[in-house]
Amino acid sequence: MRRAGLLALTVAGLVGGRSVEARAPAAPRLAAGPVAAAAATVPANAAPTIDEETVRRVAAQLRCVVCQNLSVLDSPSEMAAQMRAIIRERLAAGEAPEQVVQYFVDKYGEWILLAPREHGFNLLVWAAPVVSVLVGLAVVAVLLRRWTRPRARPATPVDPALRERIRRELDSLP
Repeated sequence: MRRAGLLALTVAGLVGGRSVEARAPAAPRLAAGPVAAAAATVPANAAPTIDEETVRRVAAQLRCVVCQNLSVLDSPSEMAAQMRAIIRERLAAGEAPEQVVQYFVDKYGEWILLAPREHGFNLLVWAAPVVSVLVGLAVVAVLLRRWTRPRARPATPVDPALRERIRRELDSLP
């Protein structure tokens, strides 16, 4: 870093994680000490810091347009890398994560979301597995009940002669 005339500041770049050098005029040396020197090293138009965890959370919500079964976070494709760079760039510009996701939804449609939103027609996607499991459990319960319940045998007609014998024996009992 040069001390004479210019103060070199390193600012994290927005694309590819490379660092970019920005030069700002050196602050005049004041007698105020270390506080003034520290304040002078921060440029007035410094880029906001980007939380990589936020970038990862947004990228995990989006589907890679090349791989289609991987998130933008997990995909090794060049397109996913470009999409991660766009996410980083938009977050650095001050957009909220929801706005960045909406940008991709506007560009590619709701297909780009790995998990569909929970409203309207998409509720079927969320409700269908629950309903199908409940219906399956009900079918299993009915079948188990039928298989384990003793079956009633149809009554066989009693011969009249046998009926008369049974009546006589019951009458002869004291």
